[in-house]
Amino acid sequence: MTAEARVEQAGGLDTLRTPTDHETAPRRTVPLLANLVAALFSRGGNAIALVALPIIALQQTESPLAAGVVGVFSTVPLVIGGALGGVLVDRFGYRASSIVADLASAVTVLAIPLLDATVGLPFGAMLALVFLGGLLDPPGDTAKTSMTPDLAALARWPIERAAGAQSAVERTAMMLGAATAGGLVALIGPMPALVVDAGGFAVSALLVACLIPRRNRILAPVASDGTVSASRPGPGEEPAGDGAGNGGAGAAPESGARGGGFVEGLRFVASSPLLRSIVLLVTLTNAIDAAGLTVLKPLYATEVLGDAALLGFMVGCFAAGALTGSIVFGIVGHRFSGRVMFAATFMIAGTVPYLTMALGAPAPVLLPVLVLSGFAAGAINPMIATAMYALVPDGMRARVFGVTTAGVAATMPLGALLGGACAEAFGVLPTVAGCAVLYLVLASSPLYLRGFSELRASGASG
Repeated sequence: MTAEARVEQAGGLDTLRTPTDHETAPRRTVPLLANLVAALFSRGGNAIALVALPIIALQQTESPLAAGVVGVFSTVPLVIGGALGGVLVDRFGYRASSIVADLASAVTVLAIPLLDATVGLPFGAMLALVFLGGLLDPPGDTAKTSMTPDLAALARWPIERAAGAQSAVERTAMMLGAATAGGLVALIGPMPALVVDAGGFAVSALLVACLIPRRNRILAPVASDGTVSASRPGPGEEPAGDGAGNGGAGAAPESGARGGGFVEGLRFVASSPLLRSIVLLVTLTNAIDAAGLTVLKPLYATEVLGDAALLGFMVGCFAAGALTGSIVFGIVGHRFSGRVMFAATFMIAGTVPYLTMALGAPAPVLLPVLVLSGFAAGAINPMIATAMYALVPDGMRARVFGVTTAGVAATMPLGALLGGACAEAFGVLPTVAGCAVLYLVLASSPLYLRGFSELRASGASG
């Protein structure tokens, strides 16, 4: 008897039906909560690096272009890691991949301040470590994301609630990590801040290893007598979905269902008008945001605001607004049209802060604007995540998420490099003004591109 269905005797007739969550496993919330807290620590560590690394580059070289080069070396791995990481995660299992990726990230991040404090840290060595650390982030994030539907089913949470919690955790991690980085940079400098970053990855790995059980202890099939028996583990003995393509509890598909690798995930994305449209929009806007995060905002904090530590508070204010926006969207977002809300949130989240910086706004003006733009951005990830969970079948999650991670990161290296080059050639304020105009054009595209018309039907509108 498999977990996909069980045979019942009813009036002498055999009937085939899908078992409920109550039948397949007892309710357990600790593994889901552990996965969310692990994501909080790992993504919080990434937020610290996001603030510390550009400041280190500017302090060592005093060149905006050098900061852009650091941005290239931190974003190119996202493309490679997203393209290959999903396939590896599907092959070796979600839990094991998450643990290994987090531990390896901790080592690479810790190596930067250790080398700087001992034998010295040449700029090229720092770039190599940044590249390696960035290469490890997508598999770890993909693994945690891919575990969410199964752990939500185990906890008997609706997938929309789990997706909202996941988005809230991401926003909280950015808020706390960036604010922590700002305080650490102001008090002890950017290099020691990376030690805290490494600690976040180590805690994440420990949580997953200790509190998320292996595949064969998460979901088990129901025998004909109604008892729960041990299931045959999938690859890596990790959770891989419900076997029914709907995010519920069940057994993982056979390993043959995982074949095709990255190309199959790419074909799936290409075949969906909504996924194609989302990936294209996020890919292009991410190029602008990469320039903003790695070059323009650090430059604005140091040159316009006169305090590099304010970068952490700029990022933290945006993340605080985004966290609040995620919560509010989960309550009232379903009342609004999907594509209209999607376009509006993108325009407020992207265009408004760049326009404010282009006008040379001081910190008391800019920080509240960043909270507002973050509030609008808080609705974006839940809409995208809910759409993807509804569209992507079981057994392909890691590959499709890996493809989308690679896709949306594809232009980030170019954006970081062009942002540094333009800031060095034209100055930070004219470059930021150009970003505001580009963001406005792109963010309004859901209003007239046909592919986004499926947002409401897919449930992405909340």
